[in-house]
Amino acid sequence: MRPALALERHCAAGPTWRCEADGEPFPCPAWRGLPLDDHLRGVLLASFTLFLRPAIRDLRGRPEGPTPPQIVRRFLWFLPMTDEEARATALRYR
Repeated sequence: MRPALALERHCAAGPTWRCEADGEPFPCPAWRGLPLDDHLRGVLLASFTLFLRPAIRDLRGRPEGPTPPQIVRRFLWFLPMTDEEARATALRYR
C-alpha cells in the first residue's frame, strides 16, 4: 500500500485533535513515523501549519493540556525548533 493511502484514515480535527484511526494525539505515530526528506518536509510544512491556529485555539488552556509552544512542536515535529522559535511561532498563530 502506498504511504498516502495508509495515512488516509489518520486524520483529526478539533476540539480533541486525536487521530480518528488510532485515537492517539494527532499527528499520530503513523504520521511521525514517515521517512522524511527535504521534499516531504516542505509538503508537511505547507499542510500542517494550517492546523496550528485551530489546534492552539482548541487545546490551549485545557486542564493538563499542552501550552501553545508545545502544540507548535507537536504539529511541526519534523522541524528542528528551539523553545524560543516555538514560542514565537505560537504567538503568530494565536
